[in-house]
Amino acid sequence: MLSNLSYTRPHGEDLLRRLGEPRRFIQVITGARQVGKTTLITQVAEKTGLPYRYASADEPTLRGSEWIAQQWDAARLLERDAGDDGALLILDEVQKAPNWSEAVKRLWDEDTRSRRRLKVVLSGSTQLLIGRGLTESLAGRFELLHVPHWSFLEMRTAFGWSLEQFLFYGAYPGAAPLMGEPARWSRYIRDSLIETTIARDVLLLSRVDKPALLRRLFELGCAYSGQILSYSKMLGQLHDAGNTTTLAHYLDLLGVAGMLGGLQKYAGAAVRRRSSSPKFQVYNTALMTAGSGLTFAQARTDREFWGRLVESAVGAHLVNSAAGGSCEVFYWRDRHREVDFVVRAGRSVMAVEVKSGRTGRNPAGMTDFADAFHPIRSLLIGGDGIAVEEFLSKPVEHWINA
Repeated sequence: MLSNLSYTRPHGEDLLRRLGEPRRFIQVITGARQVGKTTLITQVAEKTGLPYRYASADEPTLRGSEWIAQQWDAARLLERDAGDDGALLILDEVQKAPNWSEAVKRLWDEDTRSRRRLKVVLSGSTQLLIGRGLTESLAGRFELLHVPHWSFLEMRTAFGWSLEQFLFYGAYPGAAPLMGEPARWSRYIRDSLIETTIARDVLLLSRVDKPALLRRLFELGCAYSGQILSYSKMLGQLHDAGNTTTLAHYLDLLGVAGMLGGLQKYAGAAVRRRSSSPKFQVYNTALMTAGSGLTFAQARTDREFWGRLVESAVGAHLVNSAAGGSCEVFYWRDRHREVDFVVRAGRSVMAVEVKSGRTGRNPAGMTDFADAFHPIRSLLIGGDGIAVEEFLSKPVEHWINA
């Protein structure tokens, strides 16, 4: 299991460096469920050598601001008896405690005035849900560190996975030991990851008037990952009389939860980008395969499905980087010509086309896009271009800044 791994994610070095500095900011760690946030934080806490207190608000009993104050007071006792470097308080899934941000602000400001040396790490499953309290109450008091889904390189380093295994089984380290039991692996992804995220991170903390519609939208998006679908067509597929605004909102919630996003069309005007039909994109290919009904062997022989899996893995690599703020990801289409992904970082634009074996692709899309938008580079992934394994083994910044 993940808790027994000696492997430490690269983000841990960044957090360790920050905690080694004088007390300046609250460290806020965000990311989807089961990407290893808690393990990373506790590994780093052990490496700091500081006395620390860990507590989680992710419990059936609703936590309140009083609970935060109790944990904080216990950590203050550790700080009082610690050396000059102080002590550390870790509050996991803190956004599930009502009025958490106001309580944290009050306690942090009290410690600042009293010159206490208590350092604080907060973590949450979704950036938007934890971000509301941050922007409303904790402005100027925090630093954000986003922990994305595991990359191919991390899964290969920790588990020795091949590219094909990564494409099919995705990037949930907790599910890796179940790879040899396909039915059990699939149930784990569906029950412990998908349903738990929807029920406890989306429905519990956001207003969703049609939870059944949100679940069906998620299933549709996973089945159509890598494909562009208008909202009106979605409603037809979902057999629902709802409106497109509702679907767009639900898709945003699923994206914030690190599960399923809707890429917008790249264009010169932001209004046109927002009004475009979205391109479904999973954040982890396990979300596609767990509900597909296909075994690994069956998926390998299904050329169309495997092609979408390859394209979705490339897209997941890009959107996980975008979730950390390093870039933005779009698609581009003009009539029947299309570019799979458009990556923008600052003023730099890069076009990415995936040669995955899928049928019906028009190769002229990259040329037309280059003529219209003049990207710094156009990358072909797969086929006679850059190997999929090589592309997934390097951070997105490498390809933008190369």
